Amino acid sequence: MGTGEEEETQKSGDATTADEGGQDQEAREEEEGGLMAGLVGKAREFVSEKIAQIPKPEAALERVSFKSISSEGVTLHSHVDVSNPYSYRIPICELTYTFKSDGKVIASGTMPDPGWIGASGLTKLELPVNVPYDFVMSLMKDLSGDWDIDYVLDVGITIDLPVIGTFTIPLTTQGEMKLPTFRDLF
Repeated sequence: MGTGEEEETQKSGDATTADEGGQDQEAREEEEGGLMAGLVGKAREFVSEKIAQIPKPEAALERVSFKSISSEGVTLHSHVDVSNPYSYRIPICELTYTFKSDGKVIASGTMPDPGWIGASGLTKLELPVNVPYDFVMSLMKDLSGDWDIDYVLDVGITIDLPVIGTFTIPLTTQGEMKLPTFRDLF
């Protein structure tokens, strides 16, 4: 009888040891998982810091001015100056714009694939903004005697850089544009 009790005690002792070992293994796996997550987090921070320090192209937007009148409407234009810190050309994926006056969107559009930013220098892009006649007429009704329009032009230049990927440079300019008179047109 004594032998059976000893075996039973020994078996239950082994079960306790196995349970504790299982808990230890779970704790180790959790600790390793936490360690791995910490390493991945640190690697992400390091890469983010390095990418943030990479020089990126910069851009400036000139004021909007009158360009021409056609059968479709009035064409306004602005120049976008883009500087490239790299010694190679960079493709511009697209140029998007929104032209607003008095809180209303007058014109918006996208220029797909407008070209390249030249290597190590400044590239001037012309941004034509086509305003349909119905908007021109509604603007003229809102004009005061000075023939000025207050405007806001929002532009996004989407560029594809190696390593960094595709990103957009947001630009905004606002000002006052004088509408042409009949003497200016003819």
